[in-house]
Amino acid sequence: MRDSLVLTVIGPDRPGLVEALADRIAAAGGNWEASHMARLGGQFAGILRVGLDAARTDELVASLRALDDRGLQVVARPGAGAAAPTGARVRLDLTGDDRPGIVRDVSRVLAERAVNVEELESEVGSAPMSGEPLFRAHAVLRVPPTTTLDDLRAGLEALAGELMVDLAVEEG
Repeated sequence: MRDSLVLTVIGPDRPGLVEALADRIAAAGGNWEASHMARLGGQFAGILRVGLDAARTDELVASLRALDDRGLQVVARPGAGAAAPTGARVRLDLTGDDRPGIVRDVSRVLAERAVNVEELESEVGSAPMSGEPLFRAHAVLRVPPTTTLDDLRAGLEALAGELMVDLAVEEG
């Protein structure tokens, strides 16, 4: 029988962290199936999914916990065998002047419509001409059958006018 584990990792960024994870996963006969990792504020942070023989799960988890001695915290959770999500998959791109609360305000519009955020990437950079802080976000959303894309667009466009941000919603 196979297990699926979802791992979250965080620690001070330095060379060799991914190798240390990969080495322990391979040693336990695990398969590195998917991951998202980044350097944020001098920290290495990531999330990954690993598949392995259920009889070796405890061995892998113990091996990963030993990385804490090297400053890398690893949390392992069982992967859920959830049913395939329903509804439209939608891409959201947002760009606007940076200010506190943008993510909160956009996520409120989404939550009010029962829209699930499946992926979210964001950053603050400099605007090309002015050099002012510019907020950018890219998200993949799952819109339930009970919410129309027109309603979602209307809610986001109303928010965009209030926040002075640009939002583009595309099916895909």
